[in-house]
Amino acid sequence: MRPRVEEVRIQGLGVIDEAVLELSPGFNVVTGETGAGKTMVVTGLGLLFGGRADPSRIRPGADKATVEGTLVIESGGRVFQQVEDLGGEVEDGELIISRTVSAEGRSRAWLGGRTVPVGTLTYLADDLVAVHGQMDQQRLLQPARQRAALDRYAGDELVKPMRAYEQAYKRHKQVGALLQELTTRARERAQEADMLRFGLEEVEKVDPKPGEDTDLRGEEERLSHADALRSAATSAHTALLGDPMEATGGTHDVISLLGEARSAVEAVRDFDEQLAGVADRLAEAGYLISDVATDLAAYAESIESDPARLAAVQERRALLSGLIRKYAEDSAGVLAWAQQSAARLAELEGDDDRIEELTHEHDELTTRLTDLAAELTRVRTAAAERFGQAVTEELTALAMPHARVVVQLTQAAEFGPEGVDEVELRMAAHPAAPPLPLNKGASGGELSRVMLAIEVVFAGADPVPTFVFDEVDAGVGGKAAVEIGRRLARLARTAQVIVVTHLPQVAAFAHQHLVVEKASDGSVVRSGVLALNHEGRVRELSRMLAGMEDSELGRAHAEELLGLAAADR
Repeated sequence: MRPRVEEVRIQGLGVIDEAVLELSPGFNVVTGETGAGKTMVVTGLGLLFGGRADPSRIRPGADKATVEGTLVIESGGRVFQQVEDLGGEVEDGELIISRTVSAEGRSRAWLGGRTVPVGTLTYLADDLVAVHGQMDQQRLLQPARQRAALDRYAGDELVKPMRAYEQAYKRHKQVGALLQELTTRARERAQEADMLRFGLEEVEKVDPKPGEDTDLRGEEERLSHADALRSAATSAHTALLGDPMEATGGTHDVISLLGEARSAVEAVRDFDEQLAGVADRLAEAGYLISDVATDLAAYAESIESDPARLAAVQERRALLSGLIRKYAEDSAGVLAWAQQSAARLAELEGDDDRIEELTHEHDELTTRLTDLAAELTRVRTAAAERFGQAVTEELTALAMPHARVVVQLTQAAEFGPEGVDEVELRMAAHPAAPPLPLNKGASGGELSRVMLAIEVVFAGADPVPTFVFDEVDAGVGGKAAVEIGRRLARLARTAQVIVVTHLPQVAAFAHQHLVVEKASDGSVVRSGVLALNHEGRVRELSRMLAGMEDSELGRAHAEELLGLAAADR
């Protein structure tokens, strides 16, 4: 399902006090008497999609103009994702866009219930609407849009070489960037290699081991306090077992005291189970204290002052600290740095070979890109010729028999993401005139017809789902007007079309006919929009044909036009 505009509400814009446009998915036409405000419908749509705000367009007496549109979009589609990314909401497949312009010129915009910059609506409009009017022909006048449109027109023939070109172009850019880095930063890379080499030599000379810095710190602490540690262990041993050099009588070491306590309790343990449990715990405590005393004695024996070993440990720690201070937080980190730096050094030392390999690959890719770009140019040139002929034929039917549209391809100096072709649509107003850019080769009314011819030829290839035409029928009538209506109806087979017209031959082809009515109320003119049924269409077409909506001849002609259009659709 392609996005489309379902409803537009306009308030306080030009002569329109309040109007609601209910639009069909196909061909919608807007008609009305001169001065009723038909052009304000296009102006309102322009505002809805980020057009320039003009405070002079606000209805006299109103403090602001408001345009609100309801769009039907596909859940999960491109537009849906864009709205979600911007923080807006889509409810039941409907997106609400709103725009206000104050009399002081201030403009505000809302997208899916969220306030957004007006520029956001312009960005979103690229995927939603193409406006072709006297003052707005910008979309297909952009060179990038023209190339993209021609590529879509070229179709499947361009898909395969374009995919191959894009892959080669991406790799070509990557290789070119690497080559530039390697060649322009040679001095910096040489300096980096020298620094890495120096650091690796330092690490290799010291040869640190994982966790060595922690082990050495503990050993230094023990050696620095050997006397204090041995004295403490000896004192604790004496407190637990006593000094063997003292007389045995009257000793108060822990083991002796525990023995006295245990003997006292053991004597009466049979009289009470609770006290028996205490006696067992005293026995366990005696065994535990005896084991601790043994360990203290062994520890005191093992502790020796070793000034030479202490000096060696301190020297080794100083070397490790120097590495840690420069390269990491600990010895394990130093080893990790050395491993990474060795890999980086190998990469830097292989630059010359790498440059040679990349240069060879870059040359091969340049040759391949040249061939692929030439293939793209060949396909585009053939498509451009077909397209120019098709549009020129359309213009002949649209009362521009002497006009000729050509697609000019020029070659850029460098490869681009889509090849080397620069595409520009040009038009020659008559056989003797040189082809000029579209906005210089046609007047405003002619440009609308040129754009209609282009869009009809592009129909199905152009992703824009809604087209708006204003003044597309300026300066034409009769058979040419019928042809304009026929082509608008053809375009509406693949997209939504909204047209403001004064020609009944065009209006007859519409699926939905809206008329802008004005009512006099004193000195105030108010306009509204009404959707017409078949009888209403006959009456409006009769008015447009003869200026007399109740004329029998006019009504008969109107019925004939509607029948012709229905048969053609």
